[in-house]
Amino acid sequence: MSEHRLNGKLCVVTGAAAGIGRETVLAFAEAGAKVHAVDRDSGGLGKLAAEVPSIATHAFDITDAQAVAEFHAELPRLDVQFNCAGIVTVGGLGDCSKEDWEQALSVNVTSIFLMMQAALPRLQSGGGGSIINMASVISSIGAAPQRFAYGATKAAVLGMTKSVALDYASVGIRCNAICPSGVETPSMTDRIEAMEDPDAARAMFSSRQPVGRMGTPAEIAELALYLASDASVYMTGSHIVIDGGAKL
Repeated sequence: MSEHRLNGKLCVVTGAAAGIGRETVLAFAEAGAKVHAVDRDSGGLGKLAAEVPSIATHAFDITDAQAVAEFHAELPRLDVQFNCAGIVTVGGLGDCSKEDWEQALSVNVTSIFLMMQAALPRLQSGGGGSIINMASVISSIGAAPQRFAYGATKAAVLGMTKSVALDYASVGIRCNAICPSGVETPSMTDRIEAMEDPDAARAMFSSRQPVGRMGTPAEIAELALYLASDASVYMTGSHIVIDGGAKL
């Protein structure tokens, strides 16, 4: 059970208005954490806050260095940072425009760099903590069709995660990455429904996992809860695959 596993911890979750981020906010709050939910979608944050009044919500762009710095300056302390926000850029090398490439880098890589860097003083002053980064099995682990920019950025996330883990282990800061395969998030559902044959597309995405289905946001949130808790205190620099066997 998740009850009380994060009692007394202050946790920040990005991409909190929907999908995995939203489910993680719910899980962290249920586990006793004080959660700061971050997203650009103020409407989605408002709905989340109505459901869980104990959380604090913050609507800003995590690719904006000044906004990220100001947010962290207002935190009294920090124990857990889950960098969950990201985008899926569709297309191969020949289809990838410079704008697509730069957007993927900005949202999937630069935002995590900014968030982690701004978190360091708070984590260090509190004696350490846990950083969790959202990566993917589509990265340095493996590839998928038409995911050139996405795979490149998620590979970068794994590289950043290992670097931070090594450099800051001595001051008690852990850094790990979660690597899912297909997850039934609202954005995934929107992409499927926009395809010419949504039923065939859903079957295709599900068949990529030997277990025969995509994951759920709640399943990924449970892993984030473990990495946020003291149960994982000896784990750092790891990338944890949770993919229904997709990359066996």
